[in-house]
Amino acid sequence: MSQLSVNHLLGIKYLNEADIQLIFETADHFKEVINRPIKKVPSLRDITIANLFFENSTRTKLSFELAEKRLSADVINFSAAQSSVKKGETLIDTVNNILSMKVDMVVMRHPNPGAGVFLSRHIGASIVNAGDGAHEHPTQALLDSYSIRERLGDVAGKNVVIVGDILHSRVALSNIFALKLQGANIKVCGPKTLIPKHIESLGVTVETDLRKALEWCDVANMLRVQNERMDISYFPSTREYTQQFGVNKNMLDTLDKEIVIMHPGPINRGVEITSDVADSKQAIILNQVENGVAVRMAVIYLLASKIKS
Repeated sequence: MSQLSVNHLLGIKYLNEADIQLIFETADHFKEVINRPIKKVPSLRDITIANLFFENSTRTKLSFELAEKRLSADVINFSAAQSSVKKGETLIDTVNNILSMKVDMVVMRHPNPGAGVFLSRHIGASIVNAGDGAHEHPTQALLDSYSIRERLGDVAGKNVVIVGDILHSRVALSNIFALKLQGANIKVCGPKTLIPKHIESLGVTVETDLRKALEWCDVANMLRVQNERMDISYFPSTREYTQQFGVNKNMLDTLDKEIVIMHPGPINRGVEITSDVADSKQAIILNQVENGVAVRMAVIYLLASKIKS
């Protein structure tokens, strides 16, 4: 059996293209499993996984938990909001306490960039980064690419625009890394204040005119504005942002081709996309959610098979 080149999933930047293809082929198999009447496989019956969420998350946490349970793993859920972390316990202490319960894998979301890398150097379990600050969110990027591959047949050569708050988005960075590895062309589009200064060094181009970006692309990945990460105002008002960078159905209907609309969620309906776009047949937002479980099953299964070997 093929193996991943890594022992942890800390970020897309540590993967190679063969890793991504292996994850996708494994996800194809699991997608078929989760559409059966009996949705469980006994693959990870002897593996224990701890989900450590130091930031609130509904969708990612549910998706990982479902993926783990579909693989028959034993699951421990840990939410920092209700934990000893509030009492001043350090990250290493928290994890060592959990590891002393004989945990094989840790899925962690943390507000600090690099938290997963830090942990991987200090503990023996396999680490999956479920989002570290505004840095990376590798499984989101994998499920996004997987969804493009499913809808368009391939990622290579496709034109993908990422629209919105690029500056604060771990989804944008991981997507850029993943799409580049697979040979897609990438533009980013949004208010200049929300585009990182040296983003072109990642091999992407900047487009500040949404209409031009949509005319160019095959896929538009619409990000939400991350108000919770903003300590200053990056644009005058939500209304003005929507006028310049929000996508509505009328705009899509006047393009000379049908483009695919994606969104990592949660959607601010009426801000970055209108409801009639979110619910249209061009949107693959619910496919992304379904694919998220299959892709996370694939990642966990492939990392666990390295623990066992």
